Amino acid sequence: MLKRVLFTTLSCLILCACAEERQSVDSTDDELSAAVNIPEISNPVIVYSSRQEYLIKPLFDRFTEETGIEVQYQTGEEGPLIARLQAEGEATFADVLYTVDAGNLWSASDKGLLASVDSALLNQNIPEHLREPQGQWFGLSVRARTIVYAKDRVDPSELSTYAALTDPKWKGRLCLRTSKEVYNISLVATMIERLGEETTQNIVEGWVENLAAPVFSSDTLVIEAIAAGQCDVGLVNSYYLGRKQVDDENYPVALYWANQDSSGTHVNISGAGITRYAKNPEGAQRLLEWLSTEEPQRMFSELNLEIPANPTVPSAEQVAAWGDFIQDNINVEAAGRLQADAVMLMDRADYR
Repeated sequence: MLKRVLFTTLSCLILCACAEERQSVDSTDDELSAAVNIPEISNPVIVYSSRQEYLIKPLFDRFTEETGIEVQYQTGEEGPLIARLQAEGEATFADVLYTVDAGNLWSASDKGLLASVDSALLNQNIPEHLREPQGQWFGLSVRARTIVYAKDRVDPSELSTYAALTDPKWKGRLCLRTSKEVYNISLVATMIERLGEETTQNIVEGWVENLAAPVFSSDTLVIEAIAAGQCDVGLVNSYYLGRKQVDDENYPVALYWANQDSSGTHVNISGAGITRYAKNPEGAQRLLEWLSTEEPQRMFSELNLEIPANPTVPSAEQVAAWGDFIQDNINVEAAGRLQADAVMLMDRADYR
């Protein structure tokens, strides 16, 4: 605060001392004058993030290197971080909430914890279906949830849609992660938005009917079960398979982009929003805007094998090897808005 007061006082002295000279300035000098009035961002941007430190620190360090704006961050699970933000209210230290899954961002927005941002740069760089309609949060990387299969037991021509995994030919051959995981809740929520509850419930019931084993606690375990022959197909976030393939280029599980002849593959995001009571909203907006640009978008993809949210930025080599795909263009805010409906539907379908 003291730095801001000193800066404001100094700016006023400069403007007063130069008042007479400005009677004859031209338009170029007017533009310079306007620039003088832009406040310097000297305070750090404080981020509450559920992302692991190794994924965010390189980005924040690079931002500071390029802009001179320091980033301080607190990491933790998204639920407790959102609860903390809510408990702190106007006294919060956080300028930015940065987390995974649109459902979590929607929850923070629904609780009135985020501010609307009108940024031409963010609106240009982040497609409409990957950001909150009122600008309360923006996707910064894309996480596709799609089909994986055993290379030696499944011909990819047999695969097509999420719904097709209900076919009797997959009975005893499908593995899934628990329904308690937010990624599956978001998938089902967006299916409800597109297909309606009745059709979605029929699909989920069909999945349960075809399970080869009780649900797993992680996507990694689903992939390993397929590799071990316990099942032949599953649904996972693509980057989990990417990590396996980096370690072993001949890994026996491959990826298939679902729904390419219909609505497109389900996508979710990691993303961020500026907190309602941010003390440094200007710095926070600078950070979000910078994260939507080419270099950090490329870093997102390289660090965690995610897909850039900015469609003009190419994916990392490992991700690009899976081929281009069509994304489902339903706004990802549906993953949060219909989250409770999705949980109840999966419970009715006996998907645990």
